[in-house]
Amino acid sequence: MTKQKFSAWMEHFNEWRTAHLTNQQFMLLLSVPTGFLGGLAAILIKKSAHGIRDLVLSIHFEHSDILYFIFPAIGILLTLCFCKFILRKEIGHGIPGILYAIKKKKGEVSQHSMWSTIIASALTVGFGGSVGLEGPSVSTGASIGANLARWLKLEYKQVIMLIGMGGAAALASIFQAPMTGIFFALEVLMIDLSLGSLIPIICSSFTAILTSYFFLGQAVEYNALISEGFIPANALYYIGLGVFVGLISAYFLKVTFSVEKRFKNMGSPWKRFIIGATLLGILIFLFPALYGEGYDAINSALRGDYSPIYGNPLIAGLEQHGWTILILLAAIILLKAFATALTFGAGGVGGTFAPALFIGAFSGLFFALTINYIGIGDLDPAKFALVGMSGLIAGMLHAPLTGIFLIAEITNGYSLIVPLMVVSALSYFVNRIFFKHSVYTNSVAEHGVEVTHNKDVSILNMMTINGLIENNFSKVRRGSTLGDLIPVISNSRRNIFPVVDKDGTFCGHVLFDDIRSVMFDQTLYSHPIEEFTVLPEYIIQPEDPMETVVKKFQVSGKYNIPVIENGKYLGYVSRANVFSTYRKTLSEISED
Repeated sequence: MTKQKFSAWMEHFNEWRTAHLTNQQFMLLLSVPTGFLGGLAAILIKKSAHGIRDLVLSIHFEHSDILYFIFPAIGILLTLCFCKFILRKEIGHGIPGILYAIKKKKGEVSQHSMWSTIIASALTVGFGGSVGLEGPSVSTGASIGANLARWLKLEYKQVIMLIGMGGAAALASIFQAPMTGIFFALEVLMIDLSLGSLIPIICSSFTAILTSYFFLGQAVEYNALISEGFIPANALYYIGLGVFVGLISAYFLKVTFSVEKRFKNMGSPWKRFIIGATLLGILIFLFPALYGEGYDAINSALRGDYSPIYGNPLIAGLEQHGWTILILLAAIILLKAFATALTFGAGGVGGTFAPALFIGAFSGLFFALTINYIGIGDLDPAKFALVGMSGLIAGMLHAPLTGIFLIAEITNGYSLIVPLMVVSALSYFVNRIFFKHSVYTNSVAEHGVEVTHNKDVSILNMMTINGLIENNFSKVRRGSTLGDLIPVISNSRRNIFPVVDKDGTFCGHVLFDDIRSVMFDQTLYSHPIEEFTVLPEYIIQPEDPMETVVKKFQVSGKYNIPVIENGKYLGYVSRANVFSTYRKTLSEISED
């Protein structure tokens, strides 16, 4: 089908569905294919990565341990080559890219995002990159929803809903946890919907779960069996765990942001690859548990088993010394943050969800074993490892509900709901003391976009200075006289007259109210315009965030403020235009 025929067909289809279906009915219908495709994308990523991993790990020879050093570099190199020579584009930052598209690009996402992330993340993780598949799965599902909306030429609020459907479906599919997918869409993707419009996201997650059951069966990623639920006597220990994992989550963000910044400053992607892949290989060689997603190591931690920390023969002999357990657990927790950051820095593609689960499980295990070792308690390490996973998700992602319901769903019960709530809430608040932004929203904030549940801020993020500039102000050339201004005033509907020189440099403006009393005094017509020109107290620059612009109007009390770029006059932004554009944008994203 040609592009012209497709456009014509879509036009007829939209006419039909507008006449026969309400928006809510249409969204409900779209939830099924979106849920199926989002769930299928997650399955493809998972199967592809695990297939590569199984093939790679089937290679054995006398010194095969060295492969833990080599394979991650091969995977990242293949990812770089795929992006540079086949895709010929940068894949971008997964979920942060989706958030930026929602806030600044009206949900527009590149078409290649529906398949390129599948290949790149499978290569990175399959060969042992120390990142996860959940983030790429969510961004792929959200990209499918965004492009489906673009093909159907839907309104902005429907685009956002489809992004939420696709993202929720992907996460629900990969964990077979429908509530987790829904809360992730609400907390992380910032999908702000009414109760009625939440139904399509629920249906999308349900469809994704059925898709996952069909292709994978009722496969469980984490084998966590809870023989005994919450013990009230351990409440203080769970409070301590919440503070502890909150601090660990802040440490992870600090390492991630710092390493990412250093690698960005290196310039050459090949230099970043060589340094990052070499350091990553060393870490994984020393601690093979850092290889790939680390699901096997997580499952061991959920059984209270810390044997994965002794994966390297060089340190296996230390297993007999009890005190080394805590030291090695602390080392693997701290080094996992670096392994993840180095994977990204070297050019790998993946997510931070699995690393959060890994660090959370081992942090909970470390906490419980430490309490037991020093003799101030008798804790079940497996339960604390499980609850620790929830705390790291809450802290790193700033998503406490996602953390709570993920663990509740994968354990098939709510016997630990009280400690899950306590630990997740405390971890979230401790992390927020140190970081305003989560692991997903930090890079978006660096581009001047505030990702928040505050609807006022969200709407202002969607507005741009360039879309608000008004140019119908009559300019006056520097060096003119008051007499030259009079005919300009008679032909203008504005009461402000910008004064510029011949190259467009802004010299100030003449306010009608300032010359009202003298404009008919012909004895002053020969006076230079500079005598009547004033410099504005406030100016706007094109790169100013809209929040800053609004504050300038509030503080100054002005109705018009000039826009200046590098000294050049561009126009004015008016208070009335800001307000009307705000109202229009609000109507575009709000439900009827």
